[in-house]
Amino acid sequence: MNARLDLFGNKAATAFLKHINMAGKVVTDLGLPATTQELVKIRASQINGCGFCTDMHTKEATEAGETALRLNLIAVWREATVFTDAERAALELAEQGTRIADAAGGVPDDVWANAATYYDEDQLIALVALIAVINAYNRLNVLVQQPAGDYRPGMFG
Repeated sequence: MNARLDLFGNKAATAFLKHINMAGKVVTDLGLPATTQELVKIRASQINGCGFCTDMHTKEATEAGETALRLNLIAVWREATVFTDAERAALELAEQGTRIADAAGGVPDDVWANAATYYDEDQLIALVALIAVINAYNRLNVLVQQPAGDYRPGMFG
């Protein structure tokens, strides 16, 4: 499988990606646990059918020490006992924020309130921004049919 466009070799694409990456860097500096960030990225990527991002973030999570058990259960987190209440709140917010087209009112108040129980305002900003950024990446990669499987942890810096 080949991508429809070369996102990594095209000057316009790399300029665009540079800006998304800078936005992502802000998120990593706002105090949201790294494990939570990877769980959110993986879950949104699964929902959006983005193989490239799912591949990338499961490998990054593994490299950071995440267990195979937890990675294997992200898609069924509601039935799994291996996630903390805070992680579950983040995963629910990620799902609702990714599926906003499925709900006329957007993210339900109870989902937001639950997340606000576990995360302070800066961390909530980080979660919202992270969900927006990973959804942008997912859409970009799905649109161009970026193939999955060859990502190596840290290959983008």
